[in-house]
Parts: sequence; C-alpha cells; structure tokens
Amino acid sequence: MKMIHRGQLAGMNIHYRYFSLEYFLEAQMRAGFESIELWAGSPHFFLSNLEYGDCAQVKRMVRERGLTVKVITPENCTVPYQFAAADPELYRRSFDYFKKGLDAGEELGCGIMAVHSGRGNLNEDREEAWKRGRDMLARLSDYAQPKGITLAMESLRPEETNLGVTLQDVKRMFDEIRHPHFKAMVDTCAMGVSGESLEQWFQTLGDENIVHMHFVDGTPYGHLIWGDGKHDLQNWLETLYRHNYKGLLSQEITAQEYLFKPAEADMRNYQKFVPYME
Repeated sequence: MKMIHRGQLAGMNIHYRYFSLEYFLEAQMRAGFESIELWAGSPHFFLSNLEYGDCAQVKRMVRERGLTVKVITPENCTVPYQFAAADPELYRRSFDYFKKGLDAGEELGCGIMAVHSGRGNLNEDREEAWKRGRDMLARLSDYAQPKGITLAMESLRPEETNLGVTLQDVKRMFDEIRHPHFKAMVDTCAMGVSGESLEQWFQTLGDENIVHMHFVDGTPYGHLIWGDGKHDLQNWLETLYRHNYKGLLSQEITAQEYLFKPAEADMRNYQKFVPYME
C-alpha cells in the first residue's frame, strides 16, 4: 500500500556537522530526497541574534540539486539562545535570534520553523519558566504570520527540558497561545520516551493541528535510522494515512554512530520508505 509521496520524506543535515553543506546536499540527491529540513547550525548555516548566512547562495546550491528547503530549525540545544531563558538579557537576545531564524526562513522559502518550549532552571518555579517560553512563542507567532511561516512545537525528552515534555504539555501550550501560526509537531523519539502513540497525538490535538514531524526510529531512545530501532514503520505510516497527514516526515538523525558515515546511513534509511511511496 502506497501511503506517502516522495516529497514528504525530508532529509536533515544535523548528523552531517563534520561535513560541508555541499556534501550533505549531494548525499540527499543521491539518496532520493526532494525535501530538506535545514538545521541552521554551523558549519552549514550561520545564525546569530545579529545576522545570518547567505540565503541566496544556499537556495542556489539546493535548487541546482533538485531539492527544496521547506523547514528551518535554528540550533537551540548547544547554543545559549533558548525560548525560556531566565536572564533578561539572554531572553532578549534569544528573541532576536529566533526572529533572525524566521527572517532566514522567509528568504529560503520555508513554511515552517521547528520550535519547542525552552527550558527553565531547575532551581526556579516551573510556572515562571513556562510563562517565559509561552510568551516568547506567542510573540514569535505574531512575527511569523506576515511571513507565511508557522511555528511547529515539538516535545522533548526529560533530559532536555523540564517544560514541554509530554503531549499534554504541547496541548497546554497550544491552548494557551491559540494563534493561527502556532501548531504542533511530533518528535517520535520524545513521544516514545513518554510512552505515547501517534494515535494519541492525533486524537488529542486534531488532524489539522499537527503540521510537521521528526519521524525516526528508536528504542525508544536515540534518533535512529529506520531498521536500527524497534518501532513499526508500516503501522505508523498506516496511522498517518488514516489521519490524512500531508506534512513532512523529517529524518532528524542525531545518534553518534552515524556521524562519520551519514550518507551511507541516509541511503539505508531512505530505502526503508520506498515500498510505501507513491
């Protein structure tokens, strides 16, 4: 049964950080990808609260290989910038950083920017951190609207945040922000760690409010290529098909075992989807 189309499967460059952007794009073309989620991190794309890289050059490199950048994901785990920063000056700079991400996303032609809740300090009231994250995401949604970009919020693992960890956390943020350019995304690793299912996400949020996915295998830990974890790819694709999901299935591969042979991993990963493609 053919359940996805080729353009839905998106390559991502986060596990190519020891290689050039050109190498990544060539590898995506050879593997069969058409769509790209651009991890906006060095050495592939420079992004700060003051400036960002040459979008025209990136677009040219992408276009020459028959690819399209559809999602931008500013690096937000290994940099100081984050959505719920406690320090007022860092909070201001973080807001400017994510605005620059939206500016770059607009130039690149992206329709989505991937976001999360941010994280609070463990020695403060969680609700205070929650409010900071919520308020920044609401302001960024306002900024994204005239650009035609939608913020897509994922949950994270407990090791990564004390705020948006579960489906119910994402639902709460969605309900509190209530903005047409703020939607939800599924990260299947975080979903699995929380013991949730794809069906629960669709039932809780509604089909129309899930607009993007980091759709990877896992144990449930690890952002693994398909076949290296224990999830049932066919079953999950059938769930997406039942709910008429038309968004991207980005391959956010972050496990360290792929860092030195990322192109080989992408080739094997892509082939797992071929039997289910239109």
